[in-house]
Amino acid sequence: MRCPSRPSPFTRTLGARDRAVHPSLAAAQSLTPYFYYCRNMDMKPAEPDVTRYADMFAALGAEPRLRIVRLLLSAHPDGLVVNEIQAETGVGGSTLSHHLEKLKHDELVTAEREKAFMRYRANTEALEELLGFLYAECCTRNKAIEPKKIAALCK
Repeated sequence: MRCPSRPSPFTRTLGARDRAVHPSLAAAQSLTPYFYYCRNMDMKPAEPDVTRYADMFAALGAEPRLRIVRLLLSAHPDGLVVNEIQAETGVGGSTLSHHLEKLKHDELVTAEREKAFMRYRANTEALEELLGFLYAECCTRNKAIEPKKIAALCK
């Protein structure tokens, strides 16, 4: 069954000049409405927790953010203010602000105002959930890793 082609709200109509310069654009534009309206690529909806954990892993996937989280874990439970984090990591001010905001958005760190400073702490509850998710997948469901080996790493 063919899906009716309707103009997509996300594409503009190519003019003759555009088609002459980029002939492949005309073919791509004709496919856009088909996939937009027919949605013939069925995917299983993601579980909300899996999406959240994927975002957490993505946040930790940047080397400076991973260093920041490790630093905040070493300073747990007191946490550190921004200038202390900057001194330890050597990350510039605006870049550090960006990384801390990303970690805060993904609930890996918490921030609390102390007079003129922001104190950041590792969110151990969220990290515990993330580790629990990995543990459940690798050690209980399919036994990819023996739980004893994980426990041995924590000593």
